[in-house]
This record gives sequence, C-alpha cells and structure tokens, in this order.
Amino acid sequence: MTQPPGHITEYPLTQAGTGPYGICAGPDGALWFTEVHAGRVGRMALDGTVTTFALPTPDSGPSVITTGPDGALWFTQQKANRIGRVTTRGEVSEFALPSEGAGPFGICAGPEGALWFTQMSTHRLGRITLKGVVTEFALEGGSSPSFITSGPDGALWFTQNASNRIGRITVDGEVTGFALPTPKAGPVGITRGPDEALWFVEILADRIGRIGLDGRITEHPLPRAGARPHAIVTGADGALWFTQWGSNHIGRMTTSGEVTEYALPTGKAEPHGICAGPDGALWFAEEVGKIGRLAPR
Repeated sequence: MTQPPGHITEYPLTQAGTGPYGICAGPDGALWFTEVHAGRVGRMALDGTVTTFALPTPDSGPSVITTGPDGALWFTQQKANRIGRVTTRGEVSEFALPSEGAGPFGICAGPEGALWFTQMSTHRLGRITLKGVVTEFALEGGSSPSFITSGPDGALWFTQNASNRIGRITVDGEVTGFALPTPKAGPVGITRGPDEALWFVEILADRIGRIGLDGRITEHPLPRAGARPHAIVTGADGALWFTQWGSNHIGRMTTSGEVTEYALPTGKAEPHGICAGPDGALWFAEEVGKIGRLAPR
C-alpha cells in the first residue's frame, strides 16, 4: 500500500454539534450537505463559505442527500419519516411517507425522473415523484436496505445491510437479490463504478465489493483492520473513493483493487458521506463538525 501526495483541507462549521452527514455536488457548483443532529441542510461554496437552511420539522434527522432531476436537492429525514426537498434558493418542502416508522435513509435520482429511497426500518424501497407521490416496494423481511444508486442498466441497485445482499429493482418494481460471499459483511454505501459495474462497501468486513450486471461479485480486502468503510463514490480520476469511518481515513481503490489511504488531520472525525466535487476534488462530511476536501496531486 502506498500513499500518493494529496492535500486535505477541513472547513469547520460555525456551530458545533450539528453533525454533517450526507453530502453531494449541487447543480449550482456548490456542495450541499445534511446536518443530522441539527435538523438543517447546508450549502458550502468552493471557497468554504457556508449557508444553512433550517427544516420545518425539528429533530428530523436529515441523512443522505442527492441532486434531483428538477435541479433541487432531495434528502431523507430518517427521524421525521419524510423526504425533503430544498431549492438552491433555500426553499424547503417536506413529504410525509405513507408507512409509519419507515426510517428513510439512502436516496438517489432514478432513470425515469423520480427519486428512489430506502426504508431501513420497514424493509422497503420507496419512489417519490417530483410532485410528492410515493410508491412503496416491499423486500424480504429483515433486509434493512441502506444506500441506493442508479445503475448502468436502467435499474436501481441497493445494499441490504442486515440480510447481507445486494439488491436490484427495475423501475417497474421487479426485485432480484445477490448474496455476498462474506457472511455478515454489512454492506452500506454503493455507487455506479467507472467500469459499468456497481461498487459497494462492507462496513463489518473491511472490504470493498464489486458486482457486475450479471450478479458476479468480487471482494477486495482493505489493508487496515477496523477501517469500517461507509460511503463510496466514483472520482474524476476513474477510481473509487470511500470514507473509512473507523480508522479516520479517506480511501481510494483502483478497479484492479489497489488501495491508498489518506489520514484525516482531525482525530476521530467520523467521516461519513463523500462526493466528487465540481472542482475535481473529493468532498466529504465529518460528523465531528467539519466539511473536508481532498485534492489528489
């Protein structure tokens, strides 16, 4: 394992204890993030300037955030059982889910112009239109779907944290699943890779996995025990980048499985969400109260 040169910048938020968690690149050239402990959504310009927007429902637990097909930001509110939407001007809307205690968590834009999300507590997937109409799809019991992403085949792919599977659902609601080779691996983050496959993390097994469209799975062990990888994204360099929540690193893996790690300047930063920024850098949320930027050299 080698570590190439790179530069990490951390931007502390003005208020402590807000818990930045999910992060994505917005359509306005800025980074948008959730503050899970404060019930807010934030915007960070590339120079580090932060603007925050309070949500109508207090203590709503905003978690994962994504850019929607309408140019707004959509996010899950795990505690409030809602899906939120915020425009780049800061106008917030919330949509209640039909199932009580659904625990919405992961969210992504689908190929057909709607948003798809996971319901960890009720073991379902949800689809919400831009007008707020929700459809739910049941999964097998005890699956705890976590993250979800749009695949290269026009379907949605998602991790099933408790049942140790990778799932696939068509836009018509047809579900298939693939068991992981490693027992109790605890898959969490998932992303579309640069090679027309899906890449995901195994938080309990300290591995990065790859699943082809044919369902064939390859697992790559990480060099550091206790890394606990959480979220994953494809970078501008064609590699996979992921947060290592347990070991306090940002990791990088090539499609051949070569790993490099970047230690975070702040100890016990609890890195969670990660995204590729419009500037070619990797941006990530540190629950300790900072937004990080990693510029590979």
